[in-house]
Amino acid sequence: MSPAGAGIDPVFAINAVVSVVDDDPSVLRGLQRLLMAHGLEAETFSSAAAFLAAPRRASVGCLVLDVRLPDLNGLEIQRLLAERNQELPIVFITGHGDISMSVRAMKAGAIDFLTKPFTEEALLEAISLALKKSRARLAAAQEAAALAGRLASLSSREVEVLREVVAGKLYKQIAADLGIAERTVKLHRARISEKLGVRAVADLVRLAEKVGL
Repeated sequence: MSPAGAGIDPVFAINAVVSVVDDDPSVLRGLQRLLMAHGLEAETFSSAAAFLAAPRRASVGCLVLDVRLPDLNGLEIQRLLAERNQELPIVFITGHGDISMSVRAMKAGAIDFLTKPFTEEALLEAISLALKKSRARLAAAQEAAALAGRLASLSSREVEVLREVVAGKLYKQIAADLGIAERTVKLHRARISEKLGVRAVADLVRLAEKVGL
């Protein structure tokens, strides 16, 4: 089957890194060739220790992970990544049809659990889903960082006013609660909108929810 016959969306492949962990050298070589043929950067590891010791990149990526490795099994790697807050979307591959293990992996957030021999189409489809999830996570993290930066520009009084505004209080109520003039509340409200780039109260509420304000 030609590479063009299987489905990796070119958008998902942009700046994406697929890590492959398997103790079978022939599997590593075959998967690396397949991924590169579809425009993906592939890095391969023959053991859990080698993969866990490698620096993680702040980019879109996923992990193709053999369940049974000489040092750690795939579920242990999945747990360690979660503990490190390095939750790469994982596509498990295995030569053993272990139903209980597959259920545990999927409950812990795995994208798929493929039993060897699997088709190229099945693997590429799972990788596409994993990269889509990774890209969404990265975008959400970048958005959260940008919001946090804008919130950090607010003064302590502006944060107080913002909390009152998103609670649905009127200017008069906010003024009474904070012991300031209603005109001052309006000035703070205007500065908040300018700094956050958000004017409508509904948008302020959504922003506050995103950052847990």
